[in-house]
Amino acid sequence: MLRYILQRLLLIPVLLFIFSILVFALVQAPPGDFLTSYIASLASSGSSLDQELIDMLKAQYGLDKPVHIQYLRWMGNLLSGNLGLSLEYQRPNAELIAERLGLTVLLALLSFVFTWVIAVPIGIYSATHRNSLLDYIVTVVNYIGVATPNFMLALVLMWWAFSYFGLSVTGLFSREFEQAPWSLAKVADLLKHIWLPMIIIGVAGTARLTRIMRANLLDELNKPYMVAGRARGLSEWQLVMKYPVRLAINPLASTIGWYLPELFSGSLIVATVMNLQNIGPLLLRALISQDMYLAGSILLIYCFLAILGTLISDILIAWLDPRIRMEKVGA
Repeated sequence: MLRYILQRLLLIPVLLFIFSILVFALVQAPPGDFLTSYIASLASSGSSLDQELIDMLKAQYGLDKPVHIQYLRWMGNLLSGNLGLSLEYQRPNAELIAERLGLTVLLALLSFVFTWVIAVPIGIYSATHRNSLLDYIVTVVNYIGVATPNFMLALVLMWWAFSYFGLSVTGLFSREFEQAPWSLAKVADLLKHIWLPMIIIGVAGTARLTRIMRANLLDELNKPYMVAGRARGLSEWQLVMKYPVRLAINPLASTIGWYLPELFSGSLIVATVMNLQNIGPLLLRALISQDMYLAGSILLIYCFLAILGTLISDILIAWLDPRIRMEKVGA
């Protein structure tokens, strides 16, 4: 196992290099560049820039260079620990990302814990009480949770809270705390607001994982080793928790690879609709304005999280299921 982990860790730089090329190509794919979008926005408001100033800005931002030179310049900055300068905000990308990183990680962790704490027990109960009234209710709720877009759920809950209680549940802070320094009062205000985005982001994942857990556990409950365990006198609860649950949870562990970056983005549309101060809206704004260095840096972070999540999934699966080995066993 240790050898396998070391091999995967050594593979990370190679994968990040490949992903960096793909990310930069995707960011560069739309026609035009940041200055093109900026000039168009100025033209729509009745302003304009002199051609001399445009040429100077292109040279300053390196937009007058071929695409491969722009990529090499970006990669050179990344290798030196510099994420580059945001073309729109005129601030280092590291600062912009760091400002939202703490809230992004907190929201992602809370949503992840919420999803697993709810999905696993309900999936176990639904499988062990098949065809019961609660099992039917859980199945219907799961279908609704999977079919309902997160942003629609956010809009409905925002409307409901404002219409019936006069509450504004957008953002992670009240207006008076948005620019205020950190204090116990600001932390308390954060806790008052963060629970709703946590639930909205976690609902779809909870519904999916509950269905997966139920289906896999039902397969395990009918296998011969369960009959043998009952014959040995093991209690039903002890037997279910000792063997089938560990095997049924494997597919759930394998979803961490794609679920981790999704949580980290805070479900980009939900974060935009609810005006959350995390990385999701920052990425969307960077893509719209074609701020390629900021967008590329954030997307590369998501790629790294996908690689890390896949590694964590493989380790968890090997730990949960002893039948799985990451290395060849000698003859």
